[in-house]
Amino acid sequence: MQFETKVGMSETDKIFVHGYDLVDDLIGNITLADMAFLGAKHRKPTENESKMLNAVLVAICEHGFTPSSISTRLTYLGAPEAVQAAVAAGLLGAGTVYLGAMEQVAEMLEKGMKKHGSDKSAAELATSILDDLEAEGQHLPGFGHPIHRPVDPRTVKLFEIAKELGFYRQNSEIINEISAQFNERKGKPITLNAVGAIGAILADMDFDHRVMKSFAVASRAVGLVAHIVEEIEVGRKESVGQKLFDYVENNTDYTAEPVAKV
Repeated sequence: MQFETKVGMSETDKIFVHGYDLVDDLIGNITLADMAFLGAKHRKPTENESKMLNAVLVAICEHGFTPSSISTRLTYLGAPEAVQAAVAAGLLGAGTVYLGAMEQVAEMLEKGMKKHGSDKSAAELATSILDDLEAEGQHLPGFGHPIHRPVDPRTVKLFEIAKELGFYRQNSEIINEISAQFNERKGKPITLNAVGAIGAILADMDFDHRVMKSFAVASRAVGLVAHIVEEIEVGRKESVGQKLFDYVENNTDYTAEPVAKV
């Protein structure tokens, strides 16, 4: 049996990654985000591609106390010897509600253009996509936020950067038109969140929607390290994980009735 890969291989004194010499071509020459781009595209990013992807990863790296970061802190409380387990626990909580809807956004836009024609205007495509979702009873991904209302500041900044770098293209135009029409239909402002913006921008960068969440996972893994560091710095007794555990322990009633012995 023979296996094939273009990702990487090692020799006695050489390591090759996507055709590049890791030591001579990559280490010290490109960023971690560039490495993510290289893995997804099999080539180094241009300067503008590098700036855009770095901006995206920074935007979703950290967002305070979320189910993801709380899971990391609680897992570290129970297994301080396994930092990787704490990060992994946090990543398991990185789902569509708080992080991972970008691929759904990109897929929605892709399907909409295939079905209704990419030659249509952004306004026409937005109307068709919203009509399709309504007819199918489906949720509109990339919209809504429990804190950032009516505007997610990250969304504004990311689109500004996309315009500066040349990545504000058809997908970004459509998602913003969807935002305007959706607000009009609802009769109130519904936040186009950062994940919604990122889905459109990464689609405009020609990334496959199936790999988009991997960027979010990589970014959030970096952010979760800070939560572990904070737990270490304050000490176990004062850690958020310990306080959460103590609070639940002290504020939970056991309501099961004793089972009668026969």
